[in-house]
Amino acid sequence: MLALQTWLQARLSDDTGAAMVEYALLVVLIAIVALVAVGLTGTAVSSTFNNVATHL
Repeated sequence: MLALQTWLQARLSDDTGAAMVEYALLVVLIAIVALVAVGLTGTAVSSTFNNVATHL
């Protein structure tokens, strides 16, 4: 019985997978921020290039 309890405690206290999930969430958050930033600045840059092309 003690061996089963020790084995269960070892399995439940292993947090290797938790670190991987945290890294995955960080990567997703960084990707979302990058996409939003590119989307917002892309519109402004496109507008500026159109103005320059019109004046030329």
